[in-house]
Amino acid sequence: MTTGNSRAISTNQQGVHEKLDDVVKKYKTSENLRPIGEHTQAAFNHVCEWLNGDFSNIILDSCCGVGESTANIANAYPKHRVIGLDKSAQRVDKHGHYAAGQDNYRVMRADVNDFWRLVRRHQWQVHKHFLLYPNPYPKKTQVQKRWHASAAMVDLMAITPHIEVRSNWLVYLLEFAQAAQQYGIQSDIIEITGDKSMTPFERKYRASGQVCWQLLCGQEESR
Repeated sequence: MTTGNSRAISTNQQGVHEKLDDVVKKYKTSENLRPIGEHTQAAFNHVCEWLNGDFSNIILDSCCGVGESTANIANAYPKHRVIGLDKSAQRVDKHGHYAAGQDNYRVMRADVNDFWRLVRRHQWQVHKHFLLYPNPYPKKTQVQKRWHASAAMVDLMAITPHIEVRSNWLVYLLEFAQAAQQYGIQSDIIEITGDKSMTPFERKYRASGQVCWQLLCGQEESR
């Protein structure tokens, strides 16, 4: 394994945020009225054309970066259609370096908050949702920037109970599991082992000697 130089997460929050439950409850009973961004609506329409009216057996890979994970997931789930989403055009444009050649996935630039709302609105049948190494926003004051403590959690939980989150900050996953409990979804957290990494971040963190963790929400169905 190559060596890495990634710094461990620096934070002034050592455990689950004491206001997490209150924040999750607040957003759970609120309605998101923000208009859908035009570029995300266009991306959604493009994906709908690719799906050709069949909105079943879909896997989402949100915040996919350069899309290496999306290609890996598509290879692991050949009978599904996999959609990688990232807000950065610069990262998405680099996907060509990581493309795996199979035709059962697409990588798109989109605001995942808006895309999740559209998926929920159109009642797609999402088999599984991956959130691999989301920005942890580790400062205590940043808690509401984390997916599980934001307004987007309502849509995230409505899309599918089968969610996999990976992080090198265990507190993030403990919080996510606690937030998911408010939606009646149980989770397991395990340490990631084995040689293969799903994303460039995972490869870099592990090469730097950091422990990476995997959270699994719900019981995954067969491939």
